[in-house]
Amino acid sequence: MMKVLICVDMEGISGITKSEQVLRGDPEYQHGRQYMAWDTNACVEGCFRGGATQVVVRDAHASGFNMLWEQIDSRAELTPGTGGRDQGRLFDVGQFDAMSLLGYHAMAGTPEAVLEHTMSSGGWQNFWLNGKKAGEIAMDAGIAGDDGVPTIMVSGCDKACAEAKKWIKGVYTACVKKGLAWDSARLLGKEVAHKLISDTAEKACRNYKKVKPLVHAKPVRMRLELVERGKVPSPAAGMSYLKIVDARTYEVTGATTREALSRL
Repeated sequence: MMKVLICVDMEGISGITKSEQVLRGDPEYQHGRQYMAWDTNACVEGCFRGGATQVVVRDAHASGFNMLWEQIDSRAELTPGTGGRDQGRLFDVGQFDAMSLLGYHAMAGTPEAVLEHTMSSGGWQNFWLNGKKAGEIAMDAGIAGDDGVPTIMVSGCDKACAEAKKWIKGVYTACVKKGLAWDSARLLGKEVAHKLISDTAEKACRNYKKVKPLVHAKPVRMRLELVERGKVPSPAAGMSYLKIVDARTYEVTGATTREALSRL
């Protein structure tokens, strides 16, 4: 029995290069969600070919209500909606043998990375994890790692894939586009991109025991620099884990990646 969780974001999906494609309400969003389904199904196919016996897809973009149920491979189970990252899309990751991060993007500030940001482009300027600048790949892989679950595959632009390799030893990556700017990329053809995702997922599943979980040193320390002033939280009684660095920056600690992130 091999159970795989596929956590799917949107900015790193094949064919996506601009924000209009990932924003609900924009006419181009419908194209983006179709591309999201295609990449997801390619990954599901590869997972089953690689030996998975159960595949669960978690919609991890924005509110988590982007995928159309009828478009997803019927062999997979779909989990829409998120209740916040600490309680939401990764709350059940410990039930799985391996996790893949599909359609992920590079951290905020990465040069020439497609739609680079960390959590909120409007709110978060920079983020550090145990003193090292990081993004959502390191966050989510760390949450899974604390539960002993390896992140075996990441897909996205070349910068996101490079970021994944810096954090996760032995991770398999599917580079579906080369970033040229925040809103520009050189895209692989549709069939080529989907085959790459499927083949990479198959290899990752066949060799998942060789990929070690990403476990951040404890206690986990997270520092956040905000875009706007005046948003730093005010310390309250019992918040010994909170440290104010300056008018836009604060730091928290937690016993696990999940706890630190929930405090942030």
